[in-house]
Amino acid sequence: MSALEDKKKKGLVFNIQKYSVHDGPGIRTIVFLKGCPLSCRWCSNPESQRREPELAFNAGRCLTFAKCTRCLQACLRGAVLREADDSLRIDRSLCTGCPMNCAEACPSQGLIVYGQERSVDDVLKVVEQDAAFYTRSSGGLTLSGGEPLLQDEFALALLRDARRRRIKTAVETCGMVPWKTLEAAAPYLNYVLYDIKHMDSGVHKEQTGCSNATILDNFQKLAALDPDKPILARTPIIPGFNDSEAAINAIAEFIKPFPNVRYEMLPYHRLGTQKYHFLDRVPPMNDVTLDKSIMSSLRDIAKNVLGDRVEVVK
Repeated sequence: MSALEDKKKKGLVFNIQKYSVHDGPGIRTIVFLKGCPLSCRWCSNPESQRREPELAFNAGRCLTFAKCTRCLQACLRGAVLREADDSLRIDRSLCTGCPMNCAEACPSQGLIVYGQERSVDDVLKVVEQDAAFYTRSSGGLTLSGGEPLLQDEFALALLRDARRRRIKTAVETCGMVPWKTLEAAAPYLNYVLYDIKHMDSGVHKEQTGCSNATILDNFQKLAALDPDKPILARTPIIPGFNDSEAAINAIAEFIKPFPNVRYEMLPYHRLGTQKYHFLDRVPPMNDVTLDKSIMSSLRDIAKNVLGDRVEVVK
């Protein structure tokens, strides 16, 4: 595809986060793309899961109808409802396929839209604003989500045009995409962050909605495709799912044959809980917390298999 065609390609982006130091080498700008094939119960980005724009309501920012009725007047579907106490409620059954004028009308950003259509050129102009930081730190662009490769044409166009602009690239992927997509992306990636959540396919499907067969197969193919490409395999440690020595040992043994792969375990957190409420959803994990003391013993299990290839989260 030509450079001009790539620049014009459009996709659905729900956030661009600057100055990240946890999503690839150096200082990075993360571009978050909408849509994910998994439905992990512990997902901290619920706004990433669906492939269409979504209206979110932050009641803490709302001025209430006692002071402002702009959203009520702007709504074309009658989905914004006024309660007896002058608070706002959204009838989400009516809030589909809508331009969401209510969010644009809201002066306090109590109503916002997760997911805007943006072009490759538009996104990379934002990324290029911090080019000086990338040069000094060996940083660059990281595509994340959701699953960024689910929007395959847009993601590939972003990676190709970033390469033309000499921006180093990385991707955070769950691996649940067709191999041809991952294979097409690989030449344009300097670094890969690849989630491996569990080795048992049944357990994986119960907690994420999908078998892990494609994920594990794609991982092996990717690791063998270019033995010099650095890959960081990552496991979010989730209470009652994979916070056991057996689960971590199995993942470490799976990774062991690939010397270009390092390993990192990420402790479960509840930072995304509030966003479930913004979307009128119930957080699937409720009030579950991780016993932080378990991380040290799990790290020792991984180190027994992988040695110094185990990264320590600081």
